[in-house]
Amino acid sequence: MKILKFGGTSVGSPERMTKLLDIINPNEEQIVVLSAVSGTTNSLVEIANYFLAGDKKKGSECVENLYQKYKAFVIELLPAAEFQEQGNEVIDYHFGFLAGLANDIFTSIEEKVVLAQGELLSTTLYHIYLKSIGVPSVLLPALNFMKTDEDNEPDIPFTTKHLTPLLEQHKDNKLFITQGYICRNSFGEVDNLRRGGSDYTASLLGAAILAEEVQIWTDIDGMHNNDPRIVKGTKPIAQLSFDEAAELAYFGAKILHPQSVFPAQKYKIPVRLLNTMEPSAAGTLITHNSEKGKIKSIAAKDGITAIRIQSSRMLLAYGFLRRVFEVFERYKTPIDMITTSEVAVSLTIDETAHLPQIIEELESFGTVEVDTDHSIVCVVGDFGSEKHGFASRVLEGLKHIPIRMISYGGSNYNVSLLILSEYKTEALRSLHNRLFE
Repeated sequence: MKILKFGGTSVGSPERMTKLLDIINPNEEQIVVLSAVSGTTNSLVEIANYFLAGDKKKGSECVENLYQKYKAFVIELLPAAEFQEQGNEVIDYHFGFLAGLANDIFTSIEEKVVLAQGELLSTTLYHIYLKSIGVPSVLLPALNFMKTDEDNEPDIPFTTKHLTPLLEQHKDNKLFITQGYICRNSFGEVDNLRRGGSDYTASLLGAAILAEEVQIWTDIDGMHNNDPRIVKGTKPIAQLSFDEAAELAYFGAKILHPQSVFPAQKYKIPVRLLNTMEPSAAGTLITHNSEKGKIKSIAAKDGITAIRIQSSRMLLAYGFLRRVFEVFERYKTPIDMITTSEVAVSLTIDETAHLPQIIEELESFGTVEVDTDHSIVCVVGDFGSEKHGFASRVLEGLKHIPIRMISYGGSNYNVSLLILSEYKTEALRSLHNRLFE
């Protein structure tokens, strides 16, 4: 069985929703994971925020506006009277529920329920559409088998235990539809997966049933070897390892959340990134294998703050770095890059909510310097210790650009460089010319 995930743009209009059958093969065993119709989740967030703030009037207005959009959506998707009536019953039910929240106490628990409505709507409407054209399918409620534990981590054994019987109940069916993003938490309340959303759902389902393959369909034909918004002539990467894909996702490749494919990686399920607008394009295949002897891609991450702590107490001392890291741990602030010398340590962060408190604590160790408006440029490829020449080509490509930090050797898959954000565009283009042309 394959897992096929379609994002919000892929189901963003009735026309696009109907064209999914150009990709989905009803004669193959498949679980189709759908996101909410594009724009819906943003509207639901707005509704929830108004209700949380106690502004019932504006919240109710937003509910009505979204309802009218879905009424038009149903008319176009389901022109036959019988199925249009079924579609209207679905949206009347969900929007009646949303409207009713204006009369109740609204907490973070209700907020999560509101955010779940988008995926519940898209999957149910698509299931009715398939029925209207005579394509058999089974609608699987994700809230029955997607669950997180006490640490808010997905419970894959729970999914296996509760999804497998559902699939066996419908052995004569090959096509299953379910919701991405949504789940229940350890208390049984409606919640969501946050990290990677529907991509994460697809990866978790693939792991839970040991699927043949997970396919993530978006509006981009796979990961590219540079940022196509900035650099001309970029190309999709045919094959990546999970580690390489995670590096690229973390350092700026928006097509994929860096943690969303971890379950597939753990259970050795191949992941394929494909383009709904160009179904015939090869896309990017992510597996445990890495092509040796190649530089794969360049990515960049903005909004980086660099911090240098200089202290003579660091010289020949032990425990210094541990105490520095403990400061960031206390404020739940992840570190991106780190370099050290005998008397100084430089590191970068992209989460600055607690920066003043962090600086205040670090000043007890020594002199602290803070630089903002930086970007990390990450070059991903085969940088194993037995390779030579690749790192020098990277530095050659940036010889005319000031470099604040270099991280090399932390993994076999990347070289990361910190530069001022004003040089990012020039850096990406220069590296592309040096490494790929």
